[in-house]
Amino acid sequence: MVTHFYLGVIFVAVFATTVANADISVICAKDSVRITWRISAELVPHAARLFLGSCMASRFRVLPTGEGEAQFNYKLNDCKFKKRMKGKRLLFQNELTYRPQPKSKGAAFVYPVECAYPRPEGWVPPFLNPGSGVSEGRGGLVFHMALLNEQLTGMAKSNVIPLGSFIPIWAAVEQKSHQPLLLLMEECVATTTPALQPGSQVYPIITNKGCLTESTRGNSMFLPRYHSSAMVLYLQSFKVGPGEEVYIHCKLVAWDPQAFDETKKACQYDKQNMIWELLDDPSQSSICSCCDSTCRPRHKRGLYSASNGFSYNSVLGPLIIMDPSDSKANTSGVSSLS
Repeated sequence: MVTHFYLGVIFVAVFATTVANADISVICAKDSVRITWRISAELVPHAARLFLGSCMASRFRVLPTGEGEAQFNYKLNDCKFKKRMKGKRLLFQNELTYRPQPKSKGAAFVYPVECAYPRPEGWVPPFLNPGSGVSEGRGGLVFHMALLNEQLTGMAKSNVIPLGSFIPIWAAVEQKSHQPLLLLMEECVATTTPALQPGSQVYPIITNKGCLTESTRGNSMFLPRYHSSAMVLYLQSFKVGPGEEVYIHCKLVAWDPQAFDETKKACQYDKQNMIWELLDDPSQSSICSCCDSTCRPRHKRGLYSASNGFSYNSVLGPLIIMDPSDSKANTSGVSSLS
């Protein structure tokens, strides 16, 4: 994929105009990037001040027209590329800069570079055995539920969520000596209280035995699993009240990975095809069709049952969902999750 960019931005540096009119081409390969930055003749004597992250141009030549062409051919592990996970994509991000003065003075020109790839199949985050989050034991199993950071690389450091952004909620069950288990979020609701009471006002998120109801209203989704015993709910934040604390209550269930039915599933709504889809096996999505009505058991006993201790009610919070446009938002509830 080749992308050409033509910029028209005002900069304070002496060569601002010539830099802003630069022609930049970015080609993202499998594990590398090739960038061609064409500069004006006035800027050619200063080509040593062009950088990709921490790297200088790997090749520079003066064209017959007097213009210059800087090439940056580097691996994505070089030049201080930042690696991020966002939804179903793996992102490598960096910046092209022109620095006419020492680094401490800042760059006169900054151009973002990003290469996006599908998230690798089987990718496992580095927090399989977290030291934080909510950990609870039940029936010889240990359940976890925690808020992840935006990059999905570890636990979040803050509980403040901008309205409309995504809340990555990670849940898992430690298998220990058990045979392989499937972790499911059977029911999830949001409330403003840490404990559910008979009169509590609740906002449904997952209902009907594993149907992600919120995926019909917004862009919430389940991310592809990296292991059957864990899952990530990518929940788009919603408004509860200015600065109000929000708690996510979920019933987590450990189940037989091969025993899907209408009451043991993870389903989300595909708006493009207007159908409910089973996260773990789209070919069996017919069991999700009950999400628009009532999902009932088939009177067939599975390998595990909640009565044997393979489910747990977990709560995550408090979360503070802030609306940037609300000038009266109360930030007194801000706290750290570290």
